[in-house]
Amino acid sequence: MPPIPVKPGVYKIHAHIIGPSALVTATEHAVKYGAPVIVDRMNPLPIEQEWAIVPAEPVPGSPYVIHLAYHESAGLVIPEDRLWVNGIPRPEWAKFTFEPVIGGVKILSEKGLALRAGHRGAQIELVPPKPEFQETWTLEFVRPLDEGGE
Repeated sequence: MPPIPVKPGVYKIHAHIIGPSALVTATEHAVKYGAPVIVDRMNPLPIEQEWAIVPAEPVPGSPYVIHLAYHESAGLVIPEDRLWVNGIPRPEWAKFTFEPVIGGVKILSEKGLALRAGHRGAQIELVPPKPEFQETWTLEFVRPLDEGGE
């Protein structure tokens, strides 16, 4: 499927896994390539669970970069086909596109790999895309970029 546009803004990214609602979450402790990014239960503090999604370049059709909404310099990166958040220069952040699937969107890396949430608490990995619910996500728009936190 062709990529779909996403309105730039702050989002909560819901994983489609069995059990209580789970959100993409930056863990508190950095190791190796930064802080591992997992899916976890809704956290009362939005600091680790609200993500800014913005075009990588100011041109139509550009892929997107994603960073912590409350930490503009903490962007998503993909070493070893796993998702991390790290305070590195923006040009080094991973770029993503979004494709519609039944029940949500599939989030794809520049290499065409899909984000996959194996289970709550597991680090998000990138895999060749398949029609599996663990690779389906819901983007919940929270607010525009210019309203607090960004």
